[in-house]
Amino acid sequence: MAIKVKAVERNVSFDKTKEKWAYVMQAELYNKLSQSKVINEASLRSGITRGSINAAWDAIGEVIKAWATEGHAVAIPGLGSMRFGLRASSVADVNKVGTSLITSRRVIFVPNTEIKDELAKTSINITCYDRNGELVKRVTSSDSGDIEDPEEEDNGSTGNGGNGSSSGSETGGNGGSNTGGNNGGNSGGNTGSVTPSAPKLTISRSGNGTSSVSANGNAVNSGSELEAGTEVSISVTPAEGTVPTASLNGSSVALTENDGVYTGTFQMPSGNATLAINSGGATGGGSGDMN
Repeated sequence: MAIKVKAVERNVSFDKTKEKWAYVMQAELYNKLSQSKVINEASLRSGITRGSINAAWDAIGEVIKAWATEGHAVAIPGLGSMRFGLRASSVADVNKVGTSLITSRRVIFVPNTEIKDELAKTSINITCYDRNGELVKRVTSSDSGDIEDPEEEDNGSTGNGGNGSSSGSETGGNGGSNTGGNNGGNSGGNTGSVTPSAPKLTISRSGNGTSSVSANGNAVNSGSELEAGTEVSISVTPAEGTVPTASLNGSSVALTENDGVYTGTFQMPSGNATLAINSGGATGGGSGDMN
Protein backbone atom coordinates (compact mmCIF):
# COMPACT_ATOMS: atom_id res chain seq x y z
CA MET A 1 0.00 0.00 0.00
CA ALA A 2 1.19 3.52 -0.75
CA ILE A 3 -0.07 7.08 -0.82
CA LYS A 4 0.10 8.34 -4.40
CA VAL A 5 1.19 11.95 -4.90
CA LYS A 6 1.45 14.07 -8.06
CA ALA A 7 4.13 16.73 -8.43
CA VAL A 8 3.06 18.99 -11.28
CA GLU A 9 5.17 21.83 -12.67
CA ARG A 10 3.12 25.03 -12.40
CA ASN A 11 3.67 28.74 -12.84
CA VAL A 12 3.55 29.99 -9.23
CA SER A 13 4.44 33.60 -9.99
CA PHE A 14 2.02 36.19 -8.64
CA ASP A 15 3.19 38.67 -11.28
CA LYS A 16 1.40 38.04 -14.57
CA THR A 17 4.31 39.58 -16.46
CA LYS A 18 6.79 37.05 -15.08
CA GLU A 19 7.03 33.28 -14.86
CA LYS A 20 8.23 31.25 -11.91
CA TRP A 21 7.92 27.51 -12.40
CA ALA A 22 7.92 25.08 -9.51
CA TYR A 23 6.77 21.54 -8.85
CA VAL A 24 3.66 21.58 -6.64
CA MET A 25 2.82 18.35 -4.82
CA GLN A 26 -0.69 17.18 -4.02
CA ALA A 27 -2.10 13.84 -2.98
CA GLU A 28 -4.14 12.14 -5.67
CA LEU A 29 -7.83 12.21 -4.84
CA TYR A 30 -9.74 8.95 -4.85
CA ASN A 31 -13.44 8.30 -5.15
CA LYS A 32 -15.39 8.50 -1.91
CA LEU A 33 -16.59 5.13 -0.67
CA SER A 34 -20.34 5.28 -0.08
CA GLN A 35 -21.90 4.15 3.19
CA SER A 36 -23.47 1.14 1.49
CA LYS A 37 -20.10 0.08 0.07
CA VAL A 38 -18.43 0.31 3.49
CA ILE A 39 -21.25 -1.66 5.12
CA ASN A 40 -21.12 -4.36 2.44
CA GLU A 41 -17.35 -4.72 2.84
CA ALA A 42 -17.64 -4.86 6.64
CA SER A 43 -20.34 -7.52 6.35
CA LEU A 44 -18.18 -9.67 4.07
CA ARG A 45 -15.14 -9.37 6.35
CA SER A 46 -16.96 -9.97 9.64
CA GLY A 47 -19.73 -12.42 8.73
CA ILE A 48 -22.25 -10.11 10.41
CA THR A 49 -25.41 -9.43 8.43
CA ARG A 50 -25.62 -6.21 6.47
CA GLY A 51 -28.77 -5.17 8.37
CA SER A 52 -27.07 -5.54 11.76
CA ILE A 53 -24.04 -3.52 10.70
CA ASN A 54 -26.25 -0.84 9.17
CA ALA A 55 -28.24 -0.54 12.42
CA ALA A 56 -25.04 -0.28 14.46
CA TRP A 57 -23.62 2.31 12.04
CA ASP A 58 -26.72 4.50 12.38
CA ALA A 59 -26.73 4.13 16.17
CA ILE A 60 -23.06 5.16 16.46
CA GLY A 61 -23.74 8.18 14.28
CA GLU A 62 -26.60 9.28 16.53
CA VAL A 63 -24.43 8.83 19.64
CA ILE A 64 -21.65 10.95 18.14
CA LYS A 65 -24.04 13.76 17.20
CA ALA A 66 -25.76 13.72 20.59
CA TRP A 67 -22.61 13.74 22.73
CA ALA A 68 -20.31 15.84 20.55
CA THR A 69 -22.79 18.73 20.66
CA GLU A 70 -22.63 18.47 24.46
CA GLY A 71 -18.90 19.11 24.38
CA HIS A 72 -17.66 15.53 24.62
CA ALA A 73 -14.92 13.82 22.62
CA VAL A 74 -16.63 10.67 21.37
CA ALA A 75 -14.79 7.43 20.57
CA ILE A 76 -15.16 6.08 17.05
CA PRO A 77 -14.57 2.32 17.37
CA GLY A 78 -11.28 1.22 15.87
CA LEU A 79 -10.38 4.69 14.59
CA GLY A 80 -9.97 7.29 17.33
CA SER A 81 -12.19 10.04 18.65
CA MET A 82 -14.11 13.02 17.31
CA ARG A 83 -15.23 16.29 18.81
CA PHE A 84 -16.39 19.74 17.77
CA GLY A 85 -14.26 22.84 18.17
CA LEU A 86 -13.65 26.28 16.72
CA ARG A 87 -11.01 28.82 15.80
CA ALA A 88 -11.27 32.38 17.04
CA SER A 89 -9.26 35.55 17.42
CA SER A 90 -8.48 36.89 20.89
CA VAL A 91 -8.92 40.36 22.32
CA ALA A 92 -7.58 42.06 25.45
CA ASP A 93 -10.85 43.91 26.11
CA VAL A 94 -13.59 41.70 27.57
CA ASN A 95 -16.21 44.05 26.12
CA LYS A 96 -15.13 43.02 22.62
CA VAL A 97 -15.62 39.30 23.25
CA GLY A 98 -18.37 37.90 21.03
CA THR A 99 -19.19 35.42 18.31
CA SER A 100 -17.78 37.85 15.73
CA LEU A 101 -14.31 36.68 16.83
CA ILE A 102 -15.04 33.11 15.66
CA THR A 103 -13.38 32.48 12.31
CA SER A 104 -14.53 28.89 11.77
CA ARG A 105 -16.20 25.92 13.42
CA ARG A 106 -14.28 22.65 13.28
CA VAL A 107 -14.78 18.92 13.34
CA ILE A 108 -11.67 17.52 15.05
CA PHE A 109 -10.71 13.89 14.52
CA VAL A 110 -7.92 12.44 16.65
CA PRO A 111 -6.73 9.07 15.30
CA ASN A 112 -5.76 6.26 17.62
CA THR A 113 -2.26 4.81 17.82
CA GLU A 114 -2.98 2.02 15.32
CA ILE A 115 -4.15 4.48 12.64
CA LYS A 116 -1.13 6.73 13.24
CA ASP A 117 1.24 3.78 13.01
CA GLU A 118 -0.38 2.61 9.78
CA LEU A 119 0.00 6.07 8.22
CA ALA A 120 3.58 6.45 9.45
CA LYS A 121 4.72 3.21 7.83
CA THR A 122 2.84 3.74 4.55
CA SER A 123 5.21 4.68 1.74
CA ILE A 124 4.62 7.68 -0.52
CA ASN A 125 4.99 7.34 -4.28
CA ILE A 126 5.51 10.64 -6.11
CA THR A 127 5.01 10.99 -9.85
CA CYS A 128 6.43 14.16 -11.41
CA TYR A 129 4.95 15.84 -14.50
CA ASP A 130 6.43 18.84 -16.29
CA ARG A 131 4.48 21.86 -17.51
CA ASN A 132 3.56 20.00 -20.71
CA GLY A 133 2.06 17.09 -18.82
CA GLU A 134 4.96 14.77 -19.62
CA LEU A 135 6.07 12.26 -16.97
CA VAL A 136 9.65 13.13 -15.97
CA LYS A 137 10.35 11.25 -12.75
CA ARG A 138 9.04 8.82 -10.15
CA VAL A 139 10.10 9.01 -6.51
CA THR A 140 9.49 6.68 -3.58
CA SER A 141 9.47 8.72 -0.41
CA SER A 142 11.89 8.10 2.42
CA ASP A 143 10.50 10.82 4.68
CA SER A 144 10.51 10.55 8.47
CA GLY A 145 6.83 9.60 8.58
CA ASP A 146 5.93 12.34 11.07
CA ILE A 147 2.21 12.56 11.79
CA GLU A 148 0.51 15.92 12.33
CA ASP A 149 -1.09 16.10 15.77
CA PRO A 150 -4.50 17.83 15.68
CA GLU A 151 -4.24 18.35 19.43
CA GLU A 152 -1.43 20.88 18.93
CA GLU A 153 -3.71 23.35 17.15
CA ASP A 154 -6.85 22.91 19.20
CA ASN A 155 -7.58 25.03 22.25
CA GLY A 156 -5.76 28.15 21.07
CA SER A 157 -7.05 31.57 20.13
CA THR A 158 -5.11 34.02 18.03
CA GLY A 159 -4.41 37.63 18.65
CA ASN A 160 -2.66 39.87 21.17
CA GLY A 161 -2.72 39.29 24.89
CA GLY A 162 -2.91 41.79 27.71
CA ASN A 163 -0.88 42.33 30.87
CA GLY A 164 -0.35 40.01 33.81
CA SER A 165 0.56 36.36 33.98
CA SER A 166 -1.00 33.12 32.82
CA SER A 167 -0.01 29.69 31.55
CA GLY A 168 0.07 30.93 27.96
CA SER A 169 3.25 31.51 25.96
CA GLU A 170 6.02 33.28 27.82
CA THR A 171 7.23 36.14 25.70
CA GLY A 172 8.68 38.36 28.43
CA GLY A 173 7.68 41.92 29.33
CA ASN A 174 4.11 43.12 29.23
CA GLY A 175 1.41 41.95 26.84
CA GLY A 176 2.90 39.28 24.59
CA SER A 177 1.18 37.20 21.96
CA ASN A 178 -1.58 34.79 22.86
CA THR A 179 -0.76 31.21 22.06
CA GLY A 180 -1.76 29.60 25.32
CA GLY A 181 -5.34 28.49 24.70
CA ASN A 182 -8.19 28.95 27.13
CA ASN A 183 -6.07 30.67 29.76
CA GLY A 184 -5.87 33.77 27.68
CA GLY A 185 -2.49 34.50 26.25
CA ASN A 186 -1.22 37.07 28.70
CA SER A 187 2.52 37.04 28.90
CA GLY A 188 4.00 36.85 32.35
CA GLY A 189 5.44 40.21 33.32
CA ASN A 190 7.49 38.50 36.00
CA THR A 191 8.84 35.64 33.92
CA GLY A 192 12.16 37.33 33.43
CA SER A 193 13.95 37.90 30.18
CA VAL A 194 12.60 35.56 27.51
CA THR A 195 13.19 35.97 23.79
CA PRO A 196 9.91 37.01 22.15
CA SER A 197 8.41 34.55 19.69
CA ALA A 198 7.44 35.56 16.18
CA PRO A 199 3.71 35.65 15.39
CA LYS A 200 2.17 32.27 14.57
CA LEU A 201 0.07 31.52 11.51
CA THR A 202 -2.72 29.00 12.02
CA ILE A 203 -4.03 27.50 8.77
CA SER A 204 -7.61 26.21 8.59
CA ARG A 205 -8.65 24.31 5.47
CA SER A 206 -11.98 23.09 4.12
CA GLY A 207 -13.25 21.81 0.79
CA ASN A 208 -12.25 19.01 -1.58
CA GLY A 209 -9.54 20.85 -3.51
CA THR A 210 -5.87 21.22 -2.63
CA SER A 211 -3.85 24.14 -1.33
CA SER A 212 -0.35 25.13 -0.31
CA VAL A 213 1.07 28.05 1.66
CA SER A 214 4.66 29.29 1.38
CA ALA A 215 6.97 32.13 2.39
CA ASN A 216 10.45 32.91 1.12
CA GLY A 217 10.27 29.83 -1.08
CA ASN A 218 9.59 27.47 1.83
CA ALA A 219 6.39 25.63 2.73
CA VAL A 220 4.46 27.08 5.67
CA ASN A 221 2.64 24.66 7.97
CA SER A 222 -0.10 25.51 10.43
CA GLY A 223 1.48 26.85 13.61
CA SER A 224 4.60 28.18 11.85
CA GLU A 225 6.19 31.32 13.26
CA LEU A 226 6.67 34.14 10.73
CA GLU A 227 8.16 37.57 11.21
CA ALA A 228 5.67 40.44 10.91
CA GLY A 229 5.64 41.81 7.38
CA THR A 230 6.69 38.51 5.77
CA GLU A 231 5.01 38.03 2.39
CA VAL A 232 3.01 34.80 2.45
CA SER A 233 1.84 33.12 -0.76
CA ILE A 234 -1.25 30.96 -1.24
CA SER A 235 -1.83 28.50 -4.10
CA VAL A 236 -5.17 26.71 -4.43
CA THR A 237 -6.30 24.09 -6.93
CA PRO A 238 -10.07 24.01 -6.27
CA ALA A 239 -12.55 21.20 -6.59
CA GLU A 240 -13.82 20.95 -10.15
CA GLY A 241 -16.31 23.67 -11.10
CA THR A 242 -15.82 25.71 -7.93
CA VAL A 243 -14.09 28.96 -6.96
CA PRO A 244 -11.93 28.90 -3.82
CA THR A 245 -11.82 31.59 -1.13
CA ALA A 246 -9.27 32.65 1.45
CA SER A 247 -9.44 34.97 4.44
CA LEU A 248 -6.97 36.24 7.04
CA ASN A 249 -8.48 36.89 10.47
CA GLY A 250 -11.88 37.13 8.78
CA SER A 251 -10.78 39.57 6.03
CA SER A 252 -10.84 38.29 2.45
CA VAL A 253 -7.55 37.60 0.64
CA ALA A 254 -7.76 38.27 -3.11
CA LEU A 255 -7.09 35.19 -5.28
CA THR A 256 -6.20 35.38 -8.98
CA GLU A 257 -6.93 32.49 -11.36
CA ASN A 258 -4.30 31.27 -13.83
CA ASP A 259 -4.78 28.01 -15.74
CA GLY A 260 -7.07 26.57 -13.07
CA VAL A 261 -4.81 27.52 -10.15
CA TYR A 262 -5.75 30.39 -7.83
CA THR A 263 -2.97 32.36 -6.16
CA GLY A 264 -2.76 35.27 -3.74
CA THR A 265 -0.47 36.95 -1.21
CA PHE A 266 -0.69 38.78 2.09
CA GLN A 267 1.70 40.21 4.64
CA MET A 268 2.01 38.54 8.02
CA PRO A 269 0.50 40.85 10.67
CA SER A 270 2.24 41.78 13.90
CA GLY A 271 0.17 39.34 15.96
CA ASN A 272 -0.92 35.73 15.62
CA ALA A 273 -3.18 35.16 12.65
CA THR A 274 -5.59 32.58 11.24
CA LEU A 275 -5.68 31.86 7.50
CA ALA A 276 -8.87 30.11 6.37
CA ILE A 277 -8.81 28.44 2.94
CA ASN A 278 -11.89 26.94 1.32
CA SER A 279 -10.83 25.00 -1.78
CA GLY A 280 -14.40 24.42 -2.95
CA GLY A 281 -16.71 21.44 -3.08
CA ALA A 282 -18.24 19.74 -0.08
CA THR A 283 -17.04 20.91 3.31
CA GLY A 284 -14.29 18.66 4.61
CA GLY A 285 -10.78 18.41 5.87
CA GLY A 286 -9.00 19.24 2.64
CA SER A 287 -7.66 15.77 2.01
CA GLY A 288 -5.35 16.91 -0.74
CA ASP A 289 -3.51 19.55 1.27
CA MET A 290 0.19 19.04 1.57
CA ASN A 291 0.94 21.36 4.51
